[in-house]
Amino acid sequence: MTMRTSARLFSVALLSLGLITGCASTDEAADSISAEQAIADAKAANAEAKAANYEWRDTGKLIKQAEEKLAAGDEEAAIALANKAKAQAEVAVAQADAENQKFLNANAAAAAASSASSSSRGAMAGKVSSYSVVRGDNLWSISGKDEVYADPYQWPLIYKTNRDNIKDADLIYPGQVLDIDQNASASEIDAAVNHAKTRGAWSLGDTEQSDSDYLAK
Repeated sequence: MTMRTSARLFSVALLSLGLITGCASTDEAADSISAEQAIADAKAANAEAKAANYEWRDTGKLIKQAEEKLAAGDEEAAIALANKAKAQAEVAVAQADAENQKFLNANAAAAAASSASSSSRGAMAGKVSSYSVVRGDNLWSISGKDEVYADPYQWPLIYKTNRDNIKDADLIYPGQVLDIDQNASASEIDAAVNHAKTRGAWSLGDTEQSDSDYLAK
């Protein structure tokens, strides 16, 4: 084998080694980008949940933990945490969309009923003083019923009236009989609607601090 041939083969070996090393660096960069992208996606999803006032209590903590794992070099754990946070945020947004759709449907049904029969337009016509909870009910949907308040945003009125029987505003049970206050003042209604719109993050099974503050007023 000539010196020139040997040199040529050595050069090819060095080039191959360089390519292999280069590929390893590229793979590491791709993993890092994947973790960073997962965290960015989680933040974007949670920002949407925040905008809808439906952010879950633990989502922000999960994102922070994901960032800490990435900073420590544990990209796999960072991606897993970020994906979990994103999933939570997406569920929260879906809940907000569902509630908004219920509100739109309730308004549409009320408008249709109003146009079909003028006799149903009386201020107190058909209103109830109590309501028996059935499967699938929540305070939002109950408040939106025509015979209750025809406005889901007034659900805090039901919560406040039945504070002794409802521990968590997000958790009611079939068979519960709820008192419905049909004599709330304009200021009480305004306070209830304002609370419904600014309540903030909530968690099923817990009494939220914002709810406790509302009840104390």
